[in-house]
Amino acid sequence: MRLYDTARAGVFPLEAGPVVTMYSCGITPYDSAHLGHAFVYLSFDVLQRRLRDAGHETRLVRNVTDVDDDILRKARELGVNYLDLAAEEMVKFDRDMQLINLLPVYSEPRATSAIPEILTLIGATFDQGLAYEVEGCVFFEVSKFSRFGQVSHATRTHMIELAQAHGGKPEDPRKRDPLDFVLWQPSLEDEPSWESRWGPGRPGWHIECSALALRDLGETLDVHGGGRDLVFPHHECEAAQSESVTGVPFVKHWMHVGLVALDGTKMSKSLGNLVFVAQLAEYAEPAAVRLALLDQHYRGDWEWHDGLLARAQSRLATWRSTLTTGRNSNVLEDVRDALDEDLDTPGALLAIDHAAHAGFNVAPGASLLGITL
Repeated sequence: MRLYDTARAGVFPLEAGPVVTMYSCGITPYDSAHLGHAFVYLSFDVLQRRLRDAGHETRLVRNVTDVDDDILRKARELGVNYLDLAAEEMVKFDRDMQLINLLPVYSEPRATSAIPEILTLIGATFDQGLAYEVEGCVFFEVSKFSRFGQVSHATRTHMIELAQAHGGKPEDPRKRDPLDFVLWQPSLEDEPSWESRWGPGRPGWHIECSALALRDLGETLDVHGGGRDLVFPHHECEAAQSESVTGVPFVKHWMHVGLVALDGTKMSKSLGNLVFVAQLAEYAEPAAVRLALLDQHYRGDWEWHDGLLARAQSRLATWRSTLTTGRNSNVLEDVRDALDEDLDTPGALLAIDHAAHAGFNVAPGASLLGITL
């Protein structure tokens, strides 16, 4: 299999042993997960299915960010406990992922489950002189990590712009450098708090995923990624803090998934321009929703419109019409070949289309893509 690697900016062989370790950044459960989230997790699901088909064991970890600025702010607005809010939204999320037939993940750890590991990781960076404390805040000092920028390859100016857009507060006067990022911070009066050597507080966003990944999968991951909007600052910072402590590469292959738009604008919880899996499943079968998503290449940005669902439903009908034929073809191999070339799901669908139109039974090919006819 060949897969695009963000850090190397090209398609490279995915070199993995019998067990393939993968980490997909999961949701912050303060609002319903939308189609953009589903597209990310479906992309990792297809990768997992093909790797298992090729004989590998897969261990896919998808975390739950159940404590960060967003969920605490939303819980405050609603007047509810942040963990109650997370639990409610995770029920909806699990329902949606089951609707589009995602395989179970190896583990789905919550950030709050890893406070001891987070504190140990922060302590290691601090003791090595890679972090500093100001007023109870611990910042990672990016100037001490020479490879900062290895994942995104963004310019310093662009990094500062992205940090600002993602709540990194580059203007914070306590920082030695605008790009230094928070590892630990004091909690507000109504926020959860844990004891630490720097005073009571809570973790920063980036350190949560590093701690969970290192705990559940080890020092070097075969594949790590999520939506393309996570490349910087989240994944850049993850790589820096993880490698600073372990001294080994954090990730072999960085896999990032394109963004989904609606009416010309990226789907965003803050804008409210959202489409939900459960909403689509009310007037089309879930298999059609999955198929509509598979018709987009995982790396590209694209726009949702209802015509995609109608096309998928028609496709399903055509594929199902082949079930009564006893004619088999090499459609499964064709689907494998397409997936092995940078997860080319649109190419895989076309291969199935061609076999169906020729009168061959296409169920094996559809099954590899997670579609049961």
